Amino acid sequence: MATRKPSEGMCSKAASEDGMVVLDVNLINPYERNPRRSGNPEYDRIKDSIRRNGLDQPLVITQRPGAADYIVQAGGNTRLLILKELHVETGEERFSRAHCVFKDWSRESDVLLAHLRENDLRGSLTFIDKARAICDAGRLLAEELGLEKVSLRQLEAELKNRGYSISNSGICLMTYAVERLENLVPKALEAGMGRRQVERIRALDRAAGALWERYCSGGKHAFDEVFSALCQRYDGADWDIEVLRGAIETEIAEEGDTNLHTIRVALDAEIDGRKLEIPEFVPIKEPPKPERRDDASEESVRAEDDVSQAHDDTGLDQDDGAATVVTALTSGQPEDDIDEPVVEFPEPPIDSSPLKPTDLKSLRGRAWTLAARLAQRNGIGELVMPLAGSGLGFVLRDVPDPALADQLDEKTLAQICMLWWQLAACSEMTFAPLDSILPVLPDDSLLRRALEDQDAELLFNNIWTLDPGHTGYRLWQSLHDRDWRDLLNLMDTYRSIRHLATETGTAIWG
Repeated sequence: MATRKPSEGMCSKAASEDGMVVLDVNLINPYERNPRRSGNPEYDRIKDSIRRNGLDQPLVITQRPGAADYIVQAGGNTRLLILKELHVETGEERFSRAHCVFKDWSRESDVLLAHLRENDLRGSLTFIDKARAICDAGRLLAEELGLEKVSLRQLEAELKNRGYSISNSGICLMTYAVERLENLVPKALEAGMGRRQVERIRALDRAAGALWERYCSGGKHAFDEVFSALCQRYDGADWDIEVLRGAIETEIAEEGDTNLHTIRVALDAEIDGRKLEIPEFVPIKEPPKPERRDDASEESVRAEDDVSQAHDDTGLDQDDGAATVVTALTSGQPEDDIDEPVVEFPEPPIDSSPLKPTDLKSLRGRAWTLAARLAQRNGIGELVMPLAGSGLGFVLRDVPDPALADQLDEKTLAQICMLWWQLAACSEMTFAPLDSILPVLPDDSLLRRALEDQDAELLFNNIWTLDPGHTGYRLWQSLHDRDWRDLLNLMDTYRSIRHLATETGTAIWG
């Protein structure tokens, strides 16, 4: 059936000489394949403008063969919806009609691409909106060309011929976002997850899948189930891929009965496309005692012995309802200053952005996010719990599993244990009032029992507590750069909470 242009019977006025027509808005429908699925953030502003001044530009419309009504041909869906809404709200005649430019029908894919170009010009599309539109265009082009499916290269060429240029790699990434991620992290995608984040997820997906097949059983299907479950667990507007990565690393390590540090290093290499040989490690049954140097003085040897007997010389004191761990410390003479080249961080280690939160609620939320991320990436994510409206924003539910002493090499065990103590310090686990801490801890928590009974020996017997002087080389130097930045920001956030509470006279543990 031939396409017909609007007739006087359908228009409130006849077509003018310049091709402009005036149509009843009820005869025009929004384009159902409009690339933008989310609401227009400018909706209220546009509505206010149309209410006061009417449409500033005519709608561009077309008509499918055989259809009685018209559709928006290139942009203008929001303006059409607002006109209809204002007509219902006000009953004013001026909102019942729209000035339109009629375009002859060509192909469905041309209309879709016209809307895509219009939205691109306005910069109003999220990555997932654009990805859906590109995949939709691929299906339409396949139908129009009589093919079962168009290849990526065919799609790239066809889109270019229709005036929309996008690279093969860009199409491939958008296809991954739609086919793999749309059902797994819909909230993150709708919140504005961009191209770079999708690229990182795809790289993580591929690399972790390869590691799963290397270390674990069940093959690709088993990994897909784990990947899907973890993506859905951490989906949200505040999406953080590092939390997902930490959870995946932990799953692979547990399923493959492999050292978490080994998996972390291997995953880095897999993502970077490097070959890596992981040396075997010898599991330890008990944390090692500090080594003695042959040339050590009798005094320094006695100091080391004191540290190794720290469990016998430390205890928990209670003062005004607060539990305090009193730890034996050793001190030494500072080394001479050594001139070293300054190493610049690729990004500031401590966030000094003006967007950094300045209220207690937000600071507590930031502390919990940083602590959860640090713990997750180091295999103890299940130990961090949020604590809203009180304290430092989070608490530790327990000590790390004592079985780790049998499973991890000395270096990794030391890092995890020292990180746990850093998190304990930033959450004031051994300082906070017991009536604020104990109710939120699980009944079977060993940490709860140690705090409740004021039993320092129980605590120290179940988590390796190293000489604090080892913190530098056991923890600081061994942390991944991203973990180091998070630890510094967590400590900075702790200070901000404490300083703000002092300035405002607010009780932290109120």
